[in-house]
Amino acid sequence: MANVKIFADSTSDLPAEWIPRYDIGIIPLYVVFGGETFQDGVDITPVDIYRRVEAAGSLPKTTAPSPKDFMDAFGPHIERGQDIVYISLSSQLSSTYQNALIAAAEFPEGRIHVVDSLTLCSGIGLLVMKAVKAAAEGRTAGEIAALVSAIRPRVETQFVIDTLEYLYKGGRCSGMQNFIGSLLQIRPVLKLVDGNIIPAYKVRGRKEKAVQQMLDNALADRDNMDNDLIIVAHTLAEEEALRLAAILREQTGAREVAVAEAGCVISSHCGPGTVAIMYTRQ
Repeated sequence: MANVKIFADSTSDLPAEWIPRYDIGIIPLYVVFGGETFQDGVDITPVDIYRRVEAAGSLPKTTAPSPKDFMDAFGPHIERGQDIVYISLSSQLSSTYQNALIAAAEFPEGRIHVVDSLTLCSGIGLLVMKAVKAAAEGRTAGEIAALVSAIRPRVETQFVIDTLEYLYKGGRCSGMQNFIGSLLQIRPVLKLVDGNIIPAYKVRGRKEKAVQQMLDNALADRDNMDNDLIIVAHTLAEEEALRLAAILREQTGAREVAVAEAGCVISSHCGPGTVAIMYTRQ
């Protein structure tokens, strides 16, 4: 039987209890406020970030783990005879993938397989859970990496952003766009395409209208869903996420619909009140 350790980074936003249950390795990204540096999910939480943003009026920076961070995480498992599959945050959004490749090259060839998820948040989590299942079935690291790469284009991810303020502060929309969007109550819905975040559409009116549109889009695709797992992710919007999960559970027949709280990196860029639906197409 193959002995494979599955790794992801902190942007995979898996439900916390899954990490020890499935023995998943997590490598944290960094969150930087001024001269202070924190590890995502280790010594800073989304609530901490929102408090600091409110006090300072500016967003933190997020940075990738260094090659040494990856080497330190991978090394003990290689020494124990395990092979590794690491599924990274999209290479279009971060240097995390490249740094992992640099680290992997320092170990014997073929022992570490680095896969670019071309997505983020619990979209990565969907791929991680496919890898975990394949590892439990005894597949080799190379087979698991190939499986994840094949599934990757079928991951569907959409977000409803509650406020444009964080996108504006992060330089992702102009001041005029922020002003007009706030004035007209435009709720942007974002999706991942080829590893990049793009606007899927904009809904004018209350946030609930945009969330309903996102839900309707997902349900319209139910016949094409891989009903093994659907994940609803959120930033300080648990009640809304639980409601969406209940509807998806009832109307899709999915084996599992999980709710996950997004970590500090997503929170930094999207702000509080963000909700997302993520699933894999067949």
